[in-house]
This record gives sequence, C-alpha cells and structure tokens, in this order.
Amino acid sequence: MNLIKPLKGLALKKKKESDPQEPEEQNGIVVKIADESCLPYVDTILKTIEDAAKIRGTGIARRSPEYIEMKINERKAIIALSGDEFAGFCYIESWGNKQFVANSGLIVVDKFRGHGLAKRIKKKAFDLSRFRYPDAKLFGLTTGLAVMKINSELGYKPVTFSELTDDESFWKGCQSCVNYDILQRTNRKHCLCTGMLYDPKWEKKKEK
Repeated sequence: MNLIKPLKGLALKKKKESDPQEPEEQNGIVVKIADESCLPYVDTILKTIEDAAKIRGTGIARRSPEYIEMKINERKAIIALSGDEFAGFCYIESWGNKQFVANSGLIVVDKFRGHGLAKRIKKKAFDLSRFRYPDAKLFGLTTGLAVMKINSELGYKPVTFSELTDDESFWKGCQSCVNYDILQRTNRKHCLCTGMLYDPKWEKKKEK
C-alpha cells in the first residue's frame, strides 16, 4: 500500500506537467490557450496573417474577425504574448463529425522569429487537440518547410489529400487562398500545399 501512493503522486505530477491548459513561459514569452482577455488582439492577429500571406506569395486562408473571436471564446486558440505584445497565434478546428482536427493559422510576428516560438505554439496546439479530441486524426496543409519539419517532429506524415477530411466546410476555407484555382483544376487531388496527417492509432501500435 505504501508503494501505491507515491506512484499515484508521480502520475498526477506527470499529467500536470503535460497539461495543455497550463501557460508556458520561456524567454519572456508566454504561450497559452487564448481566452476572452485576448479578444483585443483579434485585429492584430488578422493583419499579421494577411501581411504574412502577401510576403510569402502563397496561400493562407483568410478568416473573419468573428471566426477568430469564436475560436478564442471556445478556447480553441493558442496565443503567444511578450508582456502585452502579440507574438504569435494558432487555432484548432474539428471536421468530419470530430474525426479530424486541423491546427491552422500558425503565425509568428517577424521580430519574434528564429527562437523556436512557432514550434512552441504548434506543440501547444497539438497537445490541446489531443486533449480535447483524443481519438481524432490531426492534419494540416502547409507550404512552409519549417512547419513541415515541426509537424514531422510531432509525428505527422505527408499524405495525399484523399487521406484528409472530406468535409466540404473545410475545403471551402481554401477559397480565399490565392492558389485555390489549382485545387479546383486538379479536382482537389493536390495543390501547392502539402497535406500532413497524425493518426493516434500509430502511437497505439507502437505501444503494442
């Protein structure tokens, strides 16, 4: 009986350390789940996403202020703050009757790049997705090599678009992308983005 209590304590401690609901601070930048107090950053978030799309010359699906506000109110968004200054953002969304979850809108303000912040935000979004939707497949579309590397480190694998969600609502989100015509011409088989997928069943197989 004396052995059981310490083991329980260790289990609880481990769970708390990996809890995505806990804010994480590193180098003066806090990465956390966004809440109502973060609503004043919505316009800044949208402008940062828009500016990044123009610089890259590649597609980032545009979202309305109402959509970003909804993600924040649902506690389905990750925000990075340096004091009161906005540093980065990402949000999660479920598709196909919660069988798939996408981590989208990953953005880091220029002055905060080069210090692993994108990886911290992405990891937080990944953990939140696994916490809220433990059986769902996680996926994303990206043109960035840095994001592909982060995804690979988290366990994602490149896949064809046919292995991603067939939820029409998700694909409609691509209509605001400058490359949407490519997706249409190829009958949604491929585009400039690379599809990446994480299936929790892969981990279960490793455990066996």
